[in-house]
Amino acid sequence: MIEDMKQYLKPAGEHESLGKMLRTVLGLIPVIIATLVITTAARRDPLHFLEPVLLTTVIVLILLWFVLVSGLRVAAQWERGVVLRLGKFKSVQGPGLLYIIPIVESVRFLDTRVLVLNIPRQKVITRDNVPAEIDAALFFMIVDSEKAVISIQDFKFAVGQYAQAALRDIIGGLTLDELLSEREQIQVRIKEHVEERVKNWGLCVDSLRLQDIELPEDLKRMMSRQASAEREKRATITKAEGDKMAASNLAEAAKIMSESPITLQLRTLQTIDGLGASPSNTVILFPAQIGELLQGLTGK
Repeated sequence: MIEDMKQYLKPAGEHESLGKMLRTVLGLIPVIIATLVITTAARRDPLHFLEPVLLTTVIVLILLWFVLVSGLRVAAQWERGVVLRLGKFKSVQGPGLLYIIPIVESVRFLDTRVLVLNIPRQKVITRDNVPAEIDAALFFMIVDSEKAVISIQDFKFAVGQYAQAALRDIIGGLTLDELLSEREQIQVRIKEHVEERVKNWGLCVDSLRLQDIELPEDLKRMMSRQASAEREKRATITKAEGDKMAASNLAEAAKIMSESPITLQLRTLQTIDGLGASPSNTVILFPAQIGELLQGLTGK
C-alpha cells in the first residue's frame, strides 16, 4: 500500500525568548565586577579577603542579582504576556520589556498574529452515500488573551477538534454535486459555525479553506466517462446544428441562382477557376446556352 506523500506546511514554534540575551548580559556584569574586586583585594590583603563573612556576602549579593535579573522578559511586537500572580490572573502585558517577580509570578506568551491550523484528512459520507476524504486549513487569531488562557485548556487543540467536527457535520448533509459545485459556500458555512463557538474562547476565525477533496477511484472513472459522454453529446448537437444551417443556406443560394441565370454562370466560372491550371486536370466546357436550348426543346 502506497503511503500518502502529501506534505503539509508546519507552523512556527511557540514563544522564543527574546530576553535571554538581556538576562545573560546583565547577569555577567556583577560577576565581572566581583572578579575584579576579588582580584584587587586579594593582591592588597590576602588574609583579610579570605574571611568567611566577606566571601559569604559577595556570594549572596551575586545570587540575589541573578534572581532579580531572572524576572526580565521581552515580548515581541506580535506577542502578549498573560501574567499570573500566585495562580491568579493579574494582567496582560506587552509588547516590550516586562518584569515578572520571580517565584511569585509566572507569564505565558501568546502569538496574536493570524495562526494557521492544518485540519487532517477527514473521511466523510455525503447525503447521497458517497464517501469522500477532505482536508482543510483553518486561519484564526487571538483577540482576547485572557480568555484564551483561562477559558480553555489548549485553544489550538480545541479549535482544531471543533473544526473537524463542524466539517464532518456540514458536508455530511450535502450531496456530492453540492460538495463539488458549492465549495465557496461550504467554506463560509463551516467558518461561521466554528466562529460562533470559539468567540467565547477569545478567538476569531479569519477563514477556512478546503484544500483537497479525494473521491474513490471507481467514482472518478464514472465521472470521467460521464463528462466524456456529455462533451460528445454537445459535439453531436453542434455538428447537427451546423449541418442544418448549411442546408438552409444552400437551399437559399439555389433559389437565388434559379431566379438569376447569370448568377449560375458566374458560379460555374468560379468553379472552373478553382480547378487550377494543373496538367492533370482535364476540363470539358459545355456551353450553358446549348443546355437551355435542349431544355426548351424538351419542354415543347
